[in-house]
Amino acid sequence: MKGEAWLFTGTALFFGATTVVYRWFSTDPAGSSALCVSFIMSSLVSAFLWRQHRRGGERPEDRGTAEVREASGRRVFFPDRSYFPVLTAAGAALIGLGVVQGLWLLLIGFGVLAPGVLGFAFQNLDHPE
Repeated sequence: MKGEAWLFTGTALFFGATTVVYRWFSTDPAGSSALCVSFIMSSLVSAFLWRQHRRGGERPEDRGTAEVREASGRRVFFPDRSYFPVLTAAGAALIGLGVVQGLWLLLIGFGVLAPGVLGFAFQNLDHPE
């Protein structure tokens, strides 16, 4: 994860510097906001990858002298079939329609989205790893 973490750290630094320079020379709030959101999102990904690197340690992919066979075997856990992606997508679509149609549909969308997101987060709590 170290290589990926450095990649997203560089991306976050680029967006941070671009945001400051853009804000200094421009009065456009939309561009500044878009660059600021890009900085925040790439910083979140970077922080997650650094955390995963600290938790999991060095992988064979992080070393230049690693052999291919070192990366073999079971590495990650993939969950069983899940309907939470469909539920999350339906909730997001209802929220999008609710922005256009009205508050009642927006609230229904959040009611559908919440179980989908929570299901994503907690579907593998009973997994032994």
